[in-house]
Amino acid sequence: MALFRKYYQKVIVEQALDQPSWGVAVINVGHNIHPPGVSYPDYQHPGDYVFDWDKGRVLEEFQLVYISRGQGIFEADGVKPTMIEAGTAFLLFPGVWHRYRPSEQTGWEEFWVGFKGSYADYLMEQSCFQSDKPLIQIGFNSELLQVLTHLVDTVRFSSDSCGTLSSCLTIQVLALLYASAIMKNPEQSQRYQLILHAKFRIQEYEESDLDLEELAKELNVSYVWFRKEFKRIVGTSPGQYHLNLRIKRARQLLNETDLSIGNISDQLGFDSDFHFSKIFKQKVGLSPSNYRKNFLKIQV
Repeated sequence: MALFRKYYQKVIVEQALDQPSWGVAVINVGHNIHPPGVSYPDYQHPGDYVFDWDKGRVLEEFQLVYISRGQGIFEADGVKPTMIEAGTAFLLFPGVWHRYRPSEQTGWEEFWVGFKGSYADYLMEQSCFQSDKPLIQIGFNSELLQVLTHLVDTVRFSSDSCGTLSSCLTIQVLALLYASAIMKNPEQSQRYQLILHAKFRIQEYEESDLDLEELAKELNVSYVWFRKEFKRIVGTSPGQYHLNLRIKRARQLLNETDLSIGNISDQLGFDSDFHFSKIFKQKVGLSPSNYRKNFLKIQV
């Protein structure tokens, strides 16, 4: 894979943050292979990103760095000098002093992405992401490398600066990092597995109503705890997750069958046709009948 780095101008980043988005604006992206015996970092980075080892550096944004080959050393406020090896990811937090460099004997290969935004702030507030515990041992992760490579190529070849796809890919990278981080923590891992089981059970009720308090009892947890943890891990409440599944199924039935609105409402367990139509319009922006008409026009 070719070496690449891209740093967006601040005005472009600010414009991206002002637009409706996924809540993550990409500020910089890169892939570099730093050979052994060469000073680090190289001076092809902009002035705000080049740093002297003795002085270190402070960034204005979050940055994720993944070391795919080689080894080196990392140090930050609250983090003593630590040897890092291939398969290590580390997070850099805004306003937190840090420094890092590859070993002179091995050099290293690195991928990085800098980002900020409202959803980025939310993600970085999760308990598994802490500025005094920024190192995450992922190991060789082919899925993470694939997404990082896709991100780099997207920025390299796309004319859409700070675009939606690069934001979406960055969120995917962070999701993989999040999953890896919580799996390292036995308590977090148990919670994660419980919520995954809950998602599977909710999906079984895609075409019917579901008593979520009963589901919590089935999982041997309180509903308050279940709702809080489900939303923290999945990003939405269990009720909304279930409703979104039912609306997705409704769209499929409207597109692919001749079933009446009433039949679809009954099949998906809504209280009435009126209730179904009201919820569908809130979620999709069109009534079920207009949605079906628009779909048929597109097909024609």
